[in-house]
Amino acid sequence: MRYASDAASRTLERWYVLLLMTLVYAVNIADRYMVSTLIEPIKADLALSDAAVGFLTGVALALFYVTAGIPLGVLADRVNRRNMVAISLAAWSGMVALCGVAQNFWQLLLARIGVGIGEAGGTPPSQSIVADWFPASLRTAAMSVFAIGAAIGAAMGSSGAGWANDEYGWRGTLILFGLLGLPLALLVRLTMREPPRGRLDATEMKAPVRFTDTLRYIRTQKSLVHILIGDTVLTFWGWGTIWWTPAFLSRSHGMSVSEAGGLLGPMHLFGGTGVMIVTAWLMSRFARRDARLQPWFIAATTLGATFASIWAFAAESRASMTLALWCFVPITYLYIGPTSGLLQNLVLPGMRAQAFAILLFVANVANLIVAPQLIGLASDVLAARISEPHESLRYALTASAFTGFWAAYHYWVSARNLRADLARVSPVERQPDLQYADTAPAP
Repeated sequence: MRYASDAASRTLERWYVLLLMTLVYAVNIADRYMVSTLIEPIKADLALSDAAVGFLTGVALALFYVTAGIPLGVLADRVNRRNMVAISLAAWSGMVALCGVAQNFWQLLLARIGVGIGEAGGTPPSQSIVADWFPASLRTAAMSVFAIGAAIGAAMGSSGAGWANDEYGWRGTLILFGLLGLPLALLVRLTMREPPRGRLDATEMKAPVRFTDTLRYIRTQKSLVHILIGDTVLTFWGWGTIWWTPAFLSRSHGMSVSEAGGLLGPMHLFGGTGVMIVTAWLMSRFARRDARLQPWFIAATTLGATFASIWAFAAESRASMTLALWCFVPITYLYIGPTSGLLQNLVLPGMRAQAFAILLFVANVANLIVAPQLIGLASDVLAARISEPHESLRYALTASAFTGFWAAYHYWVSARNLRADLARVSPVERQPDLQYADTAPAP
């Protein structure tokens, strides 16, 4: 009876930790994504070009997000991850609020840099914590549940920010969203325990792994190299083009900020969440049958959604565009959980936060640096050369959508060496013991 009670308690705590980390991830995405919704009022208030607003809203955050991400990922494999998540969440939430009181371009730029540094310390330790609460056979499914935070956050950042902008303006919206993260940071610090690294794997890592060793190990895992490339391109195709979609809806279809947010919000919240729930269920079944089904599934769905994305940006009809977006936007969430789960299973326990920091680095260079700047520059160049300048963003996004085919290719090819690469790590499922870094919730 005592064992059954202890097992039930551990299971409950496992899912509580996953829920808490999912909420932290949702706030991370919301605080990042809402600026995309607010592009048009920010642009009008500060009199910016598309290239300038792309730099301010995307590149300014990303330069420091990706630069700080690697050293903070290394740090996360050495320190108490729970405390690191709580501190990072409080830091970036405070900087989001400061964005709302910025009075000029340069003040807003500095605040966005602060947001990027804070957010860089959140997701790698969160992923590493989840990986140490779930065994290898459940890890990809757990990461798919974790990824639901992206859908919730994107919905908050589109519908929520659109509504708040109408009520309080873009400055008030930033202050409101910034304040929402502070109570959650306190909840993480007070109610969650730190699990030992690698406690459910074949080999527990007793000493920190050097970053150079992590890089060398990743290079030997051929399937992981293709997954990293595929994730990078897929992030550009999906999140990079969606970043500009609210502005596209405003310019090409005459929607207001709240109308664009109202259209996209349900696609993120209901479509994205639904896709990831189904994906989590499928991943648990695929893991028991053949792990290669996981990247094959991502490749097949990305291939189909690429056609929908091209249609969404090229269609003249609002009804046709809306239908295509419903086919495209939810699928952009599907890869997040399986990719994270595969990465955690393809590296050793002591390098998980570092490996995920590398994944974030390459993906966010594409998503937050290349996509906002490249698409914005392409729109500016086209606007000066076409008879309808307001349609320049449509053409830039339509061309960018073709990169989905490239992403699908890498996920398909990654399956060739997946079995051998997983065997090298050799995870086994062990019963969780009752030993934690903290024996009781922190006071």
